[in-house]
Amino acid sequence: MSLPPGFIDELRTRVPLSQVVGRKVTWDLRKSNMAKGDWWAPCPFHQEKSASFHVDDRKGFYYCFGCHAKGDAVGFVKESDNVSFMEAVEILAREAGMQMPARDPQAVQKADRRSQLAEVMEEAVKWFRLQLKTAAAAEARAYLEKRRMSPAAQDRWEIGYAPDQRQALFHALTQKGIAPDLIVDSGVCAKPEDNGAPYDRFRGRIIFPIRDGRGRAISLGGRSMDPNARAKYLNGPETELFDKGRNLYNQAPAREAAGKGLPLIVAEGYMDVIALSEAGFRATVAPLGTAVTEDQLRLLWRISDEPVIALDGDTAGIRAALRVIDLALPLLEAGKGLRFAVLPQGQDPDDLIKAQGPAAMQKVLDEAQPMVNLLWRRETEGKVFDSPERKAALDKKLRAALSKIADPSIRGHYGEDIKALRLTLFGRDARPFKPWTPRVAGAGGRFAPPQPVSPMPTTRASLLAQSDMLEEALREAVILATLMTHPRLIARFESALDRCEFVGPGHAHLRDLLLIHVDAPDPRAVIESQRPEAVETIFSHPHVRNAPAIHDRDDLDKAEFAVAQDLFLLTAERGRLREIEEAAQDIEGVVDEGLTWRLRKATEARAEAQRGPQDKSGESVIAANGVALDKDELEESRRILGSIRFEKPRHRD
Repeated sequence: MSLPPGFIDELRTRVPLSQVVGRKVTWDLRKSNMAKGDWWAPCPFHQEKSASFHVDDRKGFYYCFGCHAKGDAVGFVKESDNVSFMEAVEILAREAGMQMPARDPQAVQKADRRSQLAEVMEEAVKWFRLQLKTAAAAEARAYLEKRRMSPAAQDRWEIGYAPDQRQALFHALTQKGIAPDLIVDSGVCAKPEDNGAPYDRFRGRIIFPIRDGRGRAISLGGRSMDPNARAKYLNGPETELFDKGRNLYNQAPAREAAGKGLPLIVAEGYMDVIALSEAGFRATVAPLGTAVTEDQLRLLWRISDEPVIALDGDTAGIRAALRVIDLALPLLEAGKGLRFAVLPQGQDPDDLIKAQGPAAMQKVLDEAQPMVNLLWRRETEGKVFDSPERKAALDKKLRAALSKIADPSIRGHYGEDIKALRLTLFGRDARPFKPWTPRVAGAGGRFAPPQPVSPMPTTRASLLAQSDMLEEALREAVILATLMTHPRLIARFESALDRCEFVGPGHAHLRDLLLIHVDAPDPRAVIESQRPEAVETIFSHPHVRNAPAIHDRDDLDKAEFAVAQDLFLLTAERGRLREIEEAAQDIEGVVDEGLTWRLRKATEARAEAQRGPQDKSGESVIAANGVALDKDELEESRRILGSIRFEKPRHRD
């Protein structure tokens, strides 16, 4: 909705800034000069004792000389209440008695309908609160007392009770003149399939009102007093007001508390939120009867950059955390993360606070772990990695998880942390995990090998090194394109691909995706759906388009030979670069004939690799065991092996 010209200016004029700020601060009357509109107070945005927060009523601006916060009345409401710009304008407009600009007729009609449903919800909340005081609610009051919820806390959280009667609420609302269709559409009552009279959806339950970010009642949650009830907790249905995947319990108070610097905590249920908030952890929310959704996760990040997921110390709590990890990985951005606080076994926040007090809960929150630790725990806990195959399977699962992260910088840091955790588990003798990391220089990324195989920075800057790297990148592009064109070859070269370092822009990540989706019916289609631009870049290169293996899609043997030969040449080239690197470091010492001999042999090895075997009639290729063979030799060995019949040994009587 757009605002007409001059609306904000008139709003600022009608509502003095000191009046808006005065609700949040205590003025220092000795330092302030009210007659001149000059006000001073301790800053509401950071903890301080001195009055360094200045409000100039004449200009309509505030400024803090401590934390440098500044703005006007709209900005102050946005920051102090942690609301959006339009929400701040609406708050100030109501205070000033100004009518918000009219919207289109359909939007107005829809808003009126939603307002009517919200009024029905408010009437239902009032009625349920009254029922908690009746004799029929004695069991419910006893339960709340057992959970140490005082009458004052019950009033703060507007706790109510739904009597175990079929139409008690329905009759109470209709007697107030509310139309039956509004009662049903609000979700507090339901209509039977036989089109009979509506009945109360909540019966024999403690009621928890659910409010949106603006404080409006949009639904209800109910805790059954019957231990044999099919659902211990029941939420209202999806309505025009209520979308349980887009809202959070205690959203508005938690947003305000988080705006004042308190950590945002995500608990599992209503009672956990109430227990934490009553213990001083006021920035606490909970999902509404479902696992955390993508919309709820984005909402959490709008409130706080790093929410803490507080998990019950049981199997269900850990499973909930693992679901959140899979949801969050593709959405991660720089500065937006999650931490996980795992409670002691068998305890929820309410149990822990009752048993040991708020300090014990604070200790759990202080020890909250980053998400990468939970990811590692998921893939390793309770498993034994006593063979190369099991270690390789772990690497494959971790690469699959990390490939979901879209941000290359975050993906690189996750890879480094996984590498460190893997080193702790397997020791220094284990083959390091290859995380996807940004290149130090140039675009794209690469897997960091256990030992550097590329030249030193001074060598890399030379024209010769840049030419070699360009040639390698082109060769990598041909390999990737050939494997995507002939996906049956991916499994054949899986080990060689895993060992080979790819240095071209984005090539290492494409190689990872090939290894992850090796069993997919069409790996190229899967990869194109995830990284369309990268695949398009690979296939648009002239060297790739002109490669014989790409043209001859039906010639699998030619494609296999082309990939094997290119991998062999890359391996030989990397070995030459490693030798040059070591020799360049030795130059700082004594230069002797051994050094020049090493460089000469490295150059000869590269030339021989590029020529291939000259004393054979065929071309060179890498066999499955990594040995360089003549192509004719490889085909002959396959023919011999294919002619051998392996029979099962006969057991003698």
